[in-house]
Amino acid sequence: MKALFVAHSFPRFDTDAAGSFILRLALALEQDGVQVRVIAPSAPGLEPTSVISGIQVRRFRYAPRASETLAYSGTMAEDVSRSVAGKLALASFILSEGLAIRSQISEWKPDLIHAHWWFPNGLAAVAPSRLANIPLITTSHGTDLRLLQTHSAARPLARFVFGRSARVTCVSRWLADQAALYSKRDPIVAPMPVDADRFAPAGDRDSNRAVFVGRLVPQKGIEHAIRALALMRRSVILDVVGDGPDRARLVALANHVGVGDRILWRGHVRHTEMPALLSRAAVLVAPFIDEGLGLVAAEAQLSETPPVGFESGGLTDVIESGVTGLLVPPGDTAALAAAVESVVSNPDRRETLGRAGRASALARFSPAAAAATYSRIYIDALHDSTRANAQ
Repeated sequence: MKALFVAHSFPRFDTDAAGSFILRLALALEQDGVQVRVIAPSAPGLEPTSVISGIQVRRFRYAPRASETLAYSGTMAEDVSRSVAGKLALASFILSEGLAIRSQISEWKPDLIHAHWWFPNGLAAVAPSRLANIPLITTSHGTDLRLLQTHSAARPLARFVFGRSARVTCVSRWLADQAALYSKRDPIVAPMPVDADRFAPAGDRDSNRAVFVGRLVPQKGIEHAIRALALMRRSVILDVVGDGPDRARLVALANHVGVGDRILWRGHVRHTEMPALLSRAAVLVAPFIDEGLGLVAAEAQLSETPPVGFESGGLTDVIESGVTGLLVPPGDTAALAAAVESVVSNPDRRETLGRAGRASALARFSPAAAAATYSRIYIDALHDSTRANAQ
């Protein structure tokens, strides 16, 4: 079986974090007997063809080299809404991606197309999949469905893409409930895999250290983590991994509430550094709001580092509160502070939550589990397509 992945975020080199969960799925599927090739956008410094960790990648051009900046930064929506040039680049992006898909259908002859994020990639894949009469699998990861909350004009496009997809999958139950509003077909919950080999308990753990991982934007809830730190009686140190447009404001807030000297602003770190950061901490603070899934919480669980977060979005798929981590009401900073303190001040509880979390993450988010799920989805979609063609 050949599956053509289409994504606007995919690693640019072997250790790149961008879209690394999609690479992990591709590698897991290859182990399961599915051949995978990837179409992804170009960017300055990238070759048109490459091999990333054994997966063949085709990069499509969509603008003059200096203007190919929509992908890999995590700011596509902001860049498009900010200017006319951004909107023109997006239109060219979708058109060029569609042409690249048609080219790969002709050259490689895949059995199906798997579009990651309904927008822009699912939209670009509809016409080529219909023309070639091969199934389209569309997966929503969160940001594409969040787009529908703020841009009502995009909702008919979502219905269009989902309606022409042989299967619609979502990485959490919470996202599946949202996607169901726009899809006549019941979305399937099928999470992305975590790297079970790289994330594991290792070395000495600092019982007084917490870690936050994410973009410094309101949706990630880092402000709640800072305010929670100020409410704790224990002088917990917080590693903040990630960067974003709110950094200056957040640094000022930390200084204002008196915890500036207890926060280490690490910015972007190499993907290879993440396992050590997670395994060293006593707790992951994950105050995310409407997160699509929250794979970093599963990575923390693999490290036997209990995640503590808000009972919101896809985190409820990852964390069973009181068993594999702790969840508190969304926006309740005092409850977040108390939950974090209950973990860092009680090593026995931390270890119990950590062991249960690792067992749960291995069973639900391992590459083998994800590959088995998607292989079944592919086979079912191909079976339906063959039966429809025979009628």
